[in-house]
Amino acid sequence: MTRPLQPGILLAAIFLSAAASVASEAPIAAQAASLSVRIAGNHFVDGAGRTVRLLGVNRSGTEYECMANNGFFDGPGDAASVAAMASWNIDAVRVPLNEDCWLGINGAPAAYSGANYRNAIAGYVSRLHAAGMYAIVDLHWNAQGSLPADGKTGQGRKMADLDHSPAYWSSVASFFKNDHGVVFDLFNEPHDISWDCWLNGCTTSDGTGTWQTAGMQTLLNAVRATGATNVVTLSANGWGGDIPQWLNYRPHDPAGQIAAGWHVYFPETFYSDPSRWASSVLPVAAQVPIATTELGEHDCADGWMNQFLPWADQHGLSYTAWTWNAWPDCSNPVLITKYDGSATGYGAGYRDHLRALSGFKPVATQAVSGPASGRSAAPARTPASAAASAHSAAASARPVGTTAATIAQRRSGTTVSFAAQASAMASNPGRALLIWVGSIALLAAPLGFTATRWSVRRRRRRRAATEATAAEPLSPVAAKPSQT
Repeated sequence: MTRPLQPGILLAAIFLSAAASVASEAPIAAQAASLSVRIAGNHFVDGAGRTVRLLGVNRSGTEYECMANNGFFDGPGDAASVAAMASWNIDAVRVPLNEDCWLGINGAPAAYSGANYRNAIAGYVSRLHAAGMYAIVDLHWNAQGSLPADGKTGQGRKMADLDHSPAYWSSVASFFKNDHGVVFDLFNEPHDISWDCWLNGCTTSDGTGTWQTAGMQTLLNAVRATGATNVVTLSANGWGGDIPQWLNYRPHDPAGQIAAGWHVYFPETFYSDPSRWASSVLPVAAQVPIATTELGEHDCADGWMNQFLPWADQHGLSYTAWTWNAWPDCSNPVLITKYDGSATGYGAGYRDHLRALSGFKPVATQAVSGPASGRSAAPARTPASAAASAHSAAASARPVGTTAATIAQRRSGTTVSFAAQASAMASNPGRALLIWVGSIALLAAPLGFTATRWSVRRRRRRRAATEATAAEPLSPVAAKPSQT
């Protein structure tokens, strides 16, 4: 077990030095107004005031490769890889970030942290914009004190840490505040904390010791203190899944630009059950935009998505699927098998759905952001004109969101475990009984088949023995009547 560390004078000096270094950098250049997004009522609009939705993918890698001293991206991050995404009719990409790599602290490799990391992210955001896509940057890996935000102590944390996360968001917001094509996602998947802690912060404990979290209000204040008015999404508590409670704890935003973040995975998160959507999700969507910043289907298929996506379209939800990565196990879930856009079964369903949509993109794409990149403007992509096809909404089962803590397992293709939750089947006894009876029948079938074969063979052997006995001539002794 790692001994909990108390921030000391040396740590404070390192932190202040890093923060000062970040603050001294020039912020990202302004975007053209056409590639911007803001909130109007309960929906997103672009720079021309037209309703848009954030529909796309997550691009994992920038949260862990830097701390592993492997680079900035897991796979390509060049213009060709971005063009492959654009071919799916995507207009938004969620880019997970690492707190230590951004700030250049706690042992983050120099080659892949600090200014180098920030410029790499800025360059990638610029390439996304050039292809007509918004960027959603989120705080994905973090750690308190002097612990490294690596695969051992940085992934899957309960909440943002007070030691570094406010400074991280102050830096990120300063960096991108002139680019309203960038959305800020304050923390990936808060979990195992109270909703009051989610909002206001608290003292918590885990395998790394006892430490202080930063609540969503503190993180939002850090963003707004820079003057940034960018859209901000706040993932719900419960691994991003407890969306109904979000309205009761939303923080105060002077800019009025916050959206609810929701993570939903089939079949393991509670609110993946279609029977819960109307009563639990729509009341939130009626008041604020919902950005489903992670969604996925763990059976390598698209049956559940064929219910969820049309429903989300009907009610104006945004969504970015997990994940545009070519990891070996499709059930992770991954959308592609190659970075040229070759799709898994799950990915093919998502791709085809996006290509059938129209009318959700910004009007035009002009200048790109980035540190003096000199890149030329890219024309807007023409969205597919076909209307979204109708899909049946048959009932299905339930799910906890995919967590940062499962990334290493996903990449290696090993079994991924998820936190246990009550089954949605429990609320439907009829369906549960049918499934139970079906399961028993399925298990009993091989035994029944074996017993039947044994019985048939036994009858055949007896019949053959009887016929053989009848065919033999009776012996004189056997022919004599018995004498008693």
